[in-house]
Amino acid sequence: MTTRTAPADPSPDTGSVPAPRPTLAARVAASVADPVLRILVTATLISRVGRGIFLTVTVLYFTLIVGLPAHEVAIVLSASSAVGIVASLAGGWLSDRWSARRLLLIFTALEGLGLLGYALADDFAAALIVGMVVGGFGQAANSGRMAIIARAFEGEPRVQARAVLRTVTNAAIAVGSGIGAIALAIGTAEAYRILLVLAGLAYLAGLLRLVRLPKSVDAVPPREHEPVLTATGSTDVLATKRQARRTLRAHSPWRDPRYLLLTLCSAVFGMQFGVGELAVPLWIAQDTAAPEVLVSVVLILNTVVVILFQVPLSRGTHDPRRAGRVSAIAAWLMAAACLVYAAAAGLPAWVAAVVIVSAALAHAFAEVLSQAGGWGLSFELADPVQAGTYQGVFGMGYSVGAMCAPLVVAATTEQLGGAGWGILAVVFLVSGLGTWAIARWSARTAAAAA
Repeated sequence: MTTRTAPADPSPDTGSVPAPRPTLAARVAASVADPVLRILVTATLISRVGRGIFLTVTVLYFTLIVGLPAHEVAIVLSASSAVGIVASLAGGWLSDRWSARRLLLIFTALEGLGLLGYALADDFAAALIVGMVVGGFGQAANSGRMAIIARAFEGEPRVQARAVLRTVTNAAIAVGSGIGAIALAIGTAEAYRILLVLAGLAYLAGLLRLVRLPKSVDAVPPREHEPVLTATGSTDVLATKRQARRTLRAHSPWRDPRYLLLTLCSAVFGMQFGVGELAVPLWIAQDTAAPEVLVSVVLILNTVVVILFQVPLSRGTHDPRRAGRVSAIAAWLMAAACLVYAAAAGLPAWVAAVVIVSAALAHAFAEVLSQAGGWGLSFELADPVQAGTYQGVFGMGYSVGAMCAPLVVAATTEQLGGAGWGILAVVFLVSGLGTWAIARWSARTAAAAA
């Protein structure tokens, strides 16, 4: 006879009240309990206030204070983005070979000094040089930061860390934009220059936290890989270096077509940032009866959605299947947003305003979901041997998308009106569903390997 152990008697019902739901402050504190993430969050919070100031005042500083014509300002911004493409890849590549901590400190310091240099730029040549310095070292620092996240976390905590940082970034930029509005209100050259100096000092202040990053976030240098021994048992230094180089080449993202396709799809979908920053304001002002103040409303709405929903909607996207699903939802939302934006033309002012806000809401959630899915796949599909280089390639794709976005907007919504919005809807739908297909491919491959 088989004897079955009876389960323990359940605890008597004492009428106890369930534990109260943690407060918002407690949930925020728990999300940054990891010491590495806490350092990155506080450094980001400080430095991105400077970023918000910079974004608010730079274009008007160049045009109103320095006196640059519009085409020269466009050249400065385009050159900054172009340098950022190369710098993004270089920053990730270097982070696999040297200390990512030290590189992040160097790149952030040089970016901050570049922002200080904006206050001294008084002609086109100076503005061009400073713009390239800021754009280049800013993207290199971002790749180094992504390499640190890739090594410091695994699985879901890694995507959550990225989501927390983006939420903090948006909140800090919003604060910085409010500070930058002071210069716009005063309107003097001194006010603009003082705030640009404050922006640079904010970046430099963030270094006080970054210096506390632990050595564990660094990659294993090539010289410390498995040594090659000679016949006598000593280390063959040259052969060891050659072996390390062969190992890095074998694990290169340029030999990973799946990752390159993911980068391409993410770069194309990433042009939605350019749509929000350029196409939507111009469409509201030039092609609809909605009041121009709606531009600010849309930007505020986007910021609020990112701050409130980026972290919760990023949960689980370390799983390629879930990352693919949220990417597909983002694709349909963004396509719908484009069509709804187009529908606002020709409507009465209040109706157009409601339609645009509806489209902006769909756009904001498409942004949040696409970022969550892209981060999950960019981390999980990357080869850990070259985590920095992989993140550099992925970041380079976003830089390419950012550089191309103004040209795409000019060729679609600016030239073709409503038909242009339809073309954008197709572009975003195809690129988003492409990310979904890559995620399904990856999930099937992982299941077959298991």
